[in-house]
Amino acid sequence: MNIRIGNGYDVHQLAPGLELWLGGIKIEHEKGSVAHSDGDVLIHAICDAILGAAGLRDIGYHFPDTSSEFKGIDSKILLSRTASLAREKGFSINNIDCVLCLQRPKVKDFIPQMVETLSQVMGIDADQVNVKATTTEKLGFVGREEGIEAYAVALLQKQ
Repeated sequence: MNIRIGNGYDVHQLAPGLELWLGGIKIEHEKGSVAHSDGDVLIHAICDAILGAAGLRDIGYHFPDTSSEFKGIDSKILLSRTASLAREKGFSINNIDCVLCLQRPKVKDFIPQMVETLSQVMGIDADQVNVKATTTEKLGFVGREEGIEAYAVALLQKQ
């Protein structure tokens, strides 16, 4: 059995008046992600984890922020394409585990919807996706609400 693990990380600056997309859902907040795409930091970290495990480089290689094709794109499209790339290389997604780091807003009530959305986009069962959230106890750029970050791990299995 050929099993591969990949990790992903992403960070986005937060600014007033922008939309905040996390785990494929829009969350009402006075700040949103500064980004070329919709700025879904969680999906971007998951994409990098899957791509890394499959040996397919990174999200910037496949979906460069210099391309007008990806300007304002829904990150769920990027995740769907990423899962397809892994499948084309003969991998199935065994599980995804990720952490959102943000001071506000509190997202615990949104996590079940994120899990359901992410699992549907990747074509896997909801129990194969785990999302956690934490603050940084008001430390650093996350604690000052200047930015948001996410970490993800993907376990893939070669079919």
